[in-house]
Amino acid sequence: MGQDKKRVLVGMSGGVDSSVTVLLLKEQGYDCVGATMELMGSSPENIEDARQTAGRLGIPHHVLGFADAFEEKVVRRFVEAYERGETPNPCVDCNRFLKFGLLYQKARELGCDLIATGHYAQVLEDGAGGFRLVKGADPGRDQSYVLYPIPREQLAHTLFPLGRLSKAEVRAIAEREGFPNARKGDSQDICFIPDGDYLSFMERYSGKTYPAGDILDQAGKVVGRHRGAAGLTIGQRRGVGVSSSGRIYVCAKCVADNTVTVGPEEALYSSGCMAKDWNWLIVPPGGPFDALVKTRYRQREQPARVCPQGDRVRLEFAQPQRAVTPGQAAVVYDENGAVLGGGTIAQVIT
Repeated sequence: MGQDKKRVLVGMSGGVDSSVTVLLLKEQGYDCVGATMELMGSSPENIEDARQTAGRLGIPHHVLGFADAFEEKVVRRFVEAYERGETPNPCVDCNRFLKFGLLYQKARELGCDLIATGHYAQVLEDGAGGFRLVKGADPGRDQSYVLYPIPREQLAHTLFPLGRLSKAEVRAIAEREGFPNARKGDSQDICFIPDGDYLSFMERYSGKTYPAGDILDQAGKVVGRHRGAAGLTIGQRRGVGVSSSGRIYVCAKCVADNTVTVGPEEALYSSGCMAKDWNWLIVPPGGPFDALVKTRYRQREQPARVCPQGDRVRLEFAQPQRAVTPGQAAVVYDENGAVLGGGTIAQVIT
């Protein structure tokens, strides 16, 4: 892949990762075009940083007005998922609909054969004429978990130049080249909620006031009040609003009753889950098989039985897993770190 040095559209955020991505691709002989997505809440400083970096590296640069699509496909879906009692991962939707949806379409319009981003993941040939999405070499930076929605046929047109590097190595390259963003901090939390106050953001966005409600213990006894169930997530311990002699966690939410159930850590474990909207990055298997699964971004892969059921997949964990949460992604890997597929957790199996 890429040996004929094709034209590539590079997603540029203004940060150090995407800047080094352009540099590495140019060094490999690619004809690069920079593109920065202007989204809801985008920082003008980041857009200007991307523009200046593109100029410094001598490549054309485009600012793409994706704010409306971002609001519809990422922000609105985020709020609606929380209102259903789920805990969504907006980075997954951003990758699904924008970076590997609209950006891919824009690449075609601009005559680019490939797209590239500064994600820490790898696309490798599988030896049979196809390509696999594989974990980044730096386990602390690997982003393959949020990349599972990439359509399988797009892997042949996708480049992740940072996949074999660590963050420290990327910053060292940027410093060597004198990039002004070499020490620029990484983006934190969710880009459109920089203060991390999800509930306040959702109330501003929706125009609703999420009502307070009862906090229940495992037996159904009222032990406190929450200020809005939408602002709490499974496994949360801090800020729940209940005092206890031991550690207690959010174990369940009931949107219909506007209640939150809390309990000890052992109440957080489940034996499996059902995932919907599944995307296979391999030839869809004909039956169950054993693999490794992650149900949270920072989790280490865990053994599981993978049972395809139409566009859904049932995952049966070899050992009970903690805080498996509807709305999060379930991503399946093989023993070599290749992503086999993934979907959105729809139901937890206790």
